[in-house]
Amino acid sequence: MTASHVLMIRPARFGYNAETAVNNAFQQAGGRNAQEEALKEFDAFVALLRVHGITVTVFDDTPEPHTPDSIFPNNWISFHTGGTVCLYPMFAENRRLERKAIDAVKNAFHIRRLLDFTHYETQGLFLEGTGSMVFDRRRQIAYACRSPRTSEKALQDFCRQMHFSPILFHATDSRGQAIYHTNVMLCVAEDFAVACLESITDTQEQSLLVNKLKETGKEIIPVTGSQMAHFAGNMLSLQNREGKRFLILSDTARRALTPAQAAVLGKYSELLSPAIPTIERNGGGSARCMMAEVF
Repeated sequence: MTASHVLMIRPARFGYNAETAVNNAFQQAGGRNAQEEALKEFDAFVALLRVHGITVTVFDDTPEPHTPDSIFPNNWISFHTGGTVCLYPMFAENRRLERKAIDAVKNAFHIRRLLDFTHYETQGLFLEGTGSMVFDRRRQIAYACRSPRTSEKALQDFCRQMHFSPILFHATDSRGQAIYHTNVMLCVAEDFAVACLESITDTQEQSLLVNKLKETGKEIIPVTGSQMAHFAGNMLSLQNREGKRFLILSDTARRALTPAQAAVLGKYSELLSPAIPTIERNGGGSARCMMAEVF
């Protein structure tokens, strides 16, 4: 299942978030006018999606309470067929405030069932939406790498209530630090998957992932740790209203791919590559993180 509609949050006070930087190795503080530059990047990204026929619902963030990472809504909410919406427990206290947008969601969409997992925050357990989990929605599989932001208990609860099967593994960066979100090292589309396999050092866990991807008909395009560090795993497959497939990845990620990798991906989808360097540098997330698929 491939979405043709995404929710995006237009930032009001975007900037480097010290609360998330403790376990997000992709973040780098720096650069002036982060909000101004991020706004330009955001608007250009939305325009790129819309000109290719992808539906984008945009909500404007509010200056207060201050939510520097509101531009990444996929961590606190996910949409599912049949009108189900899930809310997720967040690691950083100031990111929990992003759920202030739930009223706008309720006004914009017809919700038949709301599953709220945020009570796990009181136990110090977290599951940050489609950052923590990469879905194969057609086959109802949730791929997840363990990290301070991805609790196995919360994951199992989500899978039980949503009738998904979990595939859980460890993934680390070049310094041996747990990768904070699964969606920076794995992208699963209908016919292919992009994966930083070298980040999974346990051979049994790596084989489990590879075998499941192959079993479900995916061509695997491996990326290196260095490419992952340039967000080459942070991609999302979308389609437009006519059913044409697109793979959304940032300009940074696109430049990190080899011509051979890009050619394989191009067999399945047209590549759309917004330039979002300010957002990537300060936020530690990339194009996929900015979009919550709407079903």
